[in-house]
Amino acid sequence: MPLLARSTPKKPAPKPALTLVRAEPVLAIVDRNVEARLAGTMLAALPEGALWIERGRALVVADLHLEKSSSFARGGQMLPPYDTRATLARLAALIDEHEPDIVVSLGDAFHDGGGPARMGEEDREALQALLARADWVWVEGNHEGKAAETLGGVARASLKLGTLDLRHEPTGATNEIAGHLHPCAKVFGRGLSVRRRCFAYDGERMVLPAFGALTGGLNLRDRAFAPVFPNGAFALALGKNGVLPIAPERLLAD
Repeated sequence: MPLLARSTPKKPAPKPALTLVRAEPVLAIVDRNVEARLAGTMLAALPEGALWIERGRALVVADLHLEKSSSFARGGQMLPPYDTRATLARLAALIDEHEPDIVVSLGDAFHDGGGPARMGEEDREALQALLARADWVWVEGNHEGKAAETLGGVARASLKLGTLDLRHEPTGATNEIAGHLHPCAKVFGRGLSVRRRCFAYDGERMVLPAFGALTGGLNLRDRAFAPVFPNGAFALALGKNGVLPIAPERLLAD
C-alpha cells in the first residue's frame, strides 16, 4: 500500500452562465430639467416638452400640429380656435429663454398641408417673427410634408446634427431623435393614476413628446413603441414642477 494515496483530481466547478443585464441610461436632474447623453452629446429635456442641445445651441420640438382646430372645422367638428396661438406663445417663451442658434421642428408642424394658408394674419406674423430669430429647419412629417417651408426656414427629410440623427418617424436606429408617436406615461401613486406627456429614452435613442396645444398622447406601454425600444424605455415625464424620470417597470398600460 503506497504511503501517500493519490487523490482523485476534482473537476473544475462549472462557470455560472452569463446573464446579460440591460445597462440603465445615466440621467441627471438639473433644476427642472433632466439631462441625458446620446451619442456623446448632452441633451436637456425641458418641462415644456422641448429638447435643448447646448453643443449646437439647438432647440428641438416635435409635432406642433398648428391649425389643427381649423382642420377639424373643415370637417364640421368645432374646436376652440386658439391652438396655433397657444402653441406659438409657448414656443416664443422658450426662444426668449434659451436664445437658440437653430430651431428644429421634428415634423407635423401643421396638422395638414393646407395649414399655412389657413393661418390668421396675427398668428402668421407671430410665427414669421420667430423664424427671423434663428435658423429654422422643418423636418418633414407625414401630415404636412414641405408645406411649412412656404412661411420661411428650410424643409428637410431628416437632419444630421453633429453625431445625432433627427427625423420625424422613429426607426429604432441608434443616435436617433424623433417625434411622431406622441409618447405619454401613466403611473400610479398616492392612490391615483396620473398620465403625463413624456420623452421616451433608453440611452441609445429618444422620442419627443408632442408640443402642440391640441395634441394627444400614446401610452409608452403601447406596442407601437416596441420596435423602437425593444428593451423598454425610461419616461421623462412632464410634471408640474419639472421633468421626472420614471423607470420602465413603473409604467402602466391604459
